[in-house]
Amino acid sequence: MLKRVFHPGNYPKNIDLSLLLLRLVAGGFMLTHGMGKFSKLLSGDPIQFADPIGIGVTTSLALAVFSEVFCSTFSIFGFATRLSSIPLIITMLVAAFIVHATDGFGKQELPLLYATVYLILAVAGAGRISLDAWLYTVLSATDKQTAR
Repeated sequence: MLKRVFHPGNYPKNIDLSLLLLRLVAGGFMLTHGMGKFSKLLSGDPIQFADPIGIGVTTSLALAVFSEVFCSTFSIFGFATRLSSIPLIITMLVAAFIVHATDGFGKQELPLLYATVYLILAVAGAGRISLDAWLYTVLSATDKQTAR
């Protein structure tokens, strides 16, 4: 099961490079959204943030920070890419369909684009230029040694 999570995929080099570029760009851009929220969370000031699904303002902000800062950083490095894409997809779908539900497609477009990118990464994996590829190699070597 764990090996399946870290499997980077068996793709040609151009696809591995494309997955790297996708992770770097999407993760880097997402960090620009998350760092402001991260600062807000740590500031100690009273939190003013949306509570779109009714779990509390602080919890909503903390989950957005986890997704947009930590999961996007994991994505950049290609660490647990399939798993770290899930909170990002959920966050973007909440932004598109709940936070911006009445704002029209112009406001929903960007979160839907991000959700699509992270869905692709969840399905395809990180590619061979990633920590996932290294971890998969280590796990595979460990399996071979224990099978002897």
